[in-house]
Amino acid sequence: MKIIDVKCALIGNSPIIRIVTDEGVDGFGQIEHSKPFMTQVIPMYRQELIGLDPTDIERCMSRIRRLGAFKPWGSAVSAIEMALYDLTGKAYGIPVYKLLGGKVRDRVRVYNGGIRPTLRGHEPEHYAEAMAEMKAAPEGFTIIKEGVGYHGFMSQNTPDFMLGESRMAPRHPNSGPLTEKGLTHVVRTVAAMKEVLGDEVGLALDMGPGWTVSDSIRVMRAIEPYNILWGEDLLSGDYVPWVDVDQYREITRATTTPTHTGEQIYLRQGFRELIESQAVRVIGPDPADVGGLAELKWVAEYADLHGIQIAPHGVLDGLIGLAALVQVCATLPPNFIAFEYPVAEHPWWYDIVTGLPSQIVRDGFIDVPDAPGLGIDFDREAAAAYLRPEDKDFFQ
Repeated sequence: MKIIDVKCALIGNSPIIRIVTDEGVDGFGQIEHSKPFMTQVIPMYRQELIGLDPTDIERCMSRIRRLGAFKPWGSAVSAIEMALYDLTGKAYGIPVYKLLGGKVRDRVRVYNGGIRPTLRGHEPEHYAEAMAEMKAAPEGFTIIKEGVGYHGFMSQNTPDFMLGESRMAPRHPNSGPLTEKGLTHVVRTVAAMKEVLGDEVGLALDMGPGWTVSDSIRVMRAIEPYNILWGEDLLSGDYVPWVDVDQYREITRATTTPTHTGEQIYLRQGFRELIESQAVRVIGPDPADVGGLAELKWVAEYADLHGIQIAPHGVLDGLIGLAALVQVCATLPPNFIAFEYPVAEHPWWYDIVTGLPSQIVRDGFIDVPDAPGLGIDFDREAAAAYLRPEDKDFFQ
């Protein structure tokens, strides 16, 4: 079997990878719908893969891994790796989890991720109302994550929240020291949310990037009584092309509230110092950015050796990314907590992707399917209606 083409089409805003072979077997991968521009770089990888046997996944990946970087620039490599695993599983008639060593759990825990509650304001009572809404969601989540501080809309909608000037930008609009009022506001909000969730539902916090080390320590200590699962990306993280290892380690050693980062990191080499120095308590690689499924598993196993937990990121990974997360998380060691549940960018995605159950999440878990590959495929006739004119031959 040989690769004869590596195609990329934009479906909605999601770049979709299709690897085509001379034997008619193909495989799919997906890039986050926040990165439509990645369609432009796929030809660079195509020329490296044509003629190779796609079931020799490591040989294929050894040709392209060096051609990626921290988020968003590792997403093409990651999606190609997903597609190679999907194709290989289909070729041999086995689910991807078998290719990754076999599953150790029959269902995987997820947290809300792409399912967002309604925030009618940014006072503690508004966040409490949002938690009541999430707690009642039919998915039955046992973990809920909410943005506070510099993640989300709290900082730009709370007067006198920070000491510096507000800098409005598309991503992570603010950073710098908080006022005492701002620090207190975060703590009061966490307390209000936990009052609603009690000890029945765990609360995780998306917090940055942008905090100072001292403010991070103050707040993480102040919320210790609420048994928060983790405080995420305080210093650096999403779309930040470095890792503040020493500073994270200082925060981690100063509090019992678990620290978390890693969604932007590319490859195991990017995680090495973070893990070996035990700079955080939880890591959150995204299979659509870290370099793929096998790379994520390697990172998870290395973290487990160092007593670090893993809660993979995945909020914008789409339905192919969802299927990939289920497969890889079924194989992870006991340090796995839960992964971030992605939903489709548009409702019609559920009509063009086959293989998903009618209710995907039950009681906070997703059952691991046994279908070949990633366990899903396209209804190609239905999906073709959503292709751009320039992508009309994508499924041919």
